Amino acid sequence: MIKQEIPKSVLKKRVKEIAERITRDYQGESVTLVCILKGGIYFFADLSRQINLEDVRLDFMCVSSYQDTETTGKLDIRLDLSEPITGKNVIVVEDIIDTGTTLAYLMDYLMSQSPKSLKLCVLLDKRARRVTETKVNYVGFEIDDKFVVGYGMDYNQQYRTYPTVGVLEESGPQHKIKNPGEK
Repeated sequence: MIKQEIPKSVLKKRVKEIAERITRDYQGESVTLVCILKGGIYFFADLSRQINLEDVRLDFMCVSSYQDTETTGKLDIRLDLSEPITGKNVIVVEDIIDTGTTLAYLMDYLMSQSPKSLKLCVLLDKRARRVTETKVNYVGFEIDDKFVVGYGMDYNQQYRTYPTVGVLEESGPQHKIKNPGEK
């Protein structure tokens, strides 16, 4: 069962606020947004449409530093950037940061490609789980140490399309979705 944590209206408002800040920060410049797949796709799509700059470029990566639930200590790039980022303003857009391990490896990897600037934008910041200090420039919400799904985030590839951010609750051997407003 999913208990709604962040309603659509609150998500929409916060995404717009972050986009307005990015627009101010990069006024008169171009920026490349890099979506970290798969979880970041909904946040990335909503955010990119709200940024009011003439030259916003989009790219995608799929990365991991985990095998099962343990970090491997190295970055596994499953899908790399399609264009060079040397000399470009780059913002990595991710759904959630918890331990920070994968994003620390990713930011180091991208920095080695000599971008003009490199920033990190996350929808959710789960500070209680942080083991690697990673600077986050744009944060949607700080959340408690709960397992969240929806708005792109998943549990075993399920619940990505749930329209809000929700907390996954156990309900016997199978997890069930509880729609907002349902008792």
